[in-house]
Amino acid sequence: FLAPTEMSSPSLKTGAYILIGVGALTMLMGFLGCLGAVNEIRCLLGLYFTCLMVILITQVAAGLVIYFQKEMLKEELSHIVENLIETYDPLNDDERNLQDAWDYVQTQIACCGWTGAKDWENNEILINRSMTAYPCSCSNSSKDFQVENGFCNLDVPVNSTATYADWPVHEQGCMDGVEKWLKDNLGVILGVCTGVAVIELLGMILSISLCKNIHSEDYTKVPKS
Repeated sequence: FLAPTEMSSPSLKTGAYILIGVGALTMLMGFLGCLGAVNEIRCLLGLYFTCLMVILITQVAAGLVIYFQKEMLKEELSHIVENLIETYDPLNDDERNLQDAWDYVQTQIACCGWTGAKDWENNEILINRSMTAYPCSCSNSSKDFQVENGFCNLDVPVNSTATYADWPVHEQGCMDGVEKWLKDNLGVILGVCTGVAVIELLGMILSISLCKNIHSEDYTKVPKS
């Protein structure tokens, strides 16, 4: 079986590190902003402004990278999912989190495989079972509604064989399902992103205003000669 490091890609790793960095910077930024506002410390408010600006620029850059590199990211994600499907094993605890995440995607989006249910014909366990079982998370049958992971047995005679066409599963591949979900929710996604950007801009404006007020107060407190 593939190790977790083999199930990723340089682009996805870079994206994960960026998100971790932005999260850590956000926590630090919030602390510095509160401390600077309460104690009226100009340098902390300036640092708060700088952190907000860096985060905003990072978000814009990430959006541009995703937009212009989407085909490459799609290809890398395709390889990751194909490897996951080929080595999927409900008894493998080492890959349980990754497998559960993929089962969740297939259940919520009502899809099967990356391009379609045929992808599951490359799974080692299903090959050994002559395709007489299928991934439960792909099922469109009401009897499997409560089962969201592992394999379900196909109702076929003993010692017979089957193909993915015999499975009671969704025909749509998850690649098309994800793209459809993004298109259907594009307005909400853009609205949330715009809202976050506006809040960050307001924070930058407020930090500058506080810095100016503190500077004005310091100036009025200077005794005139």
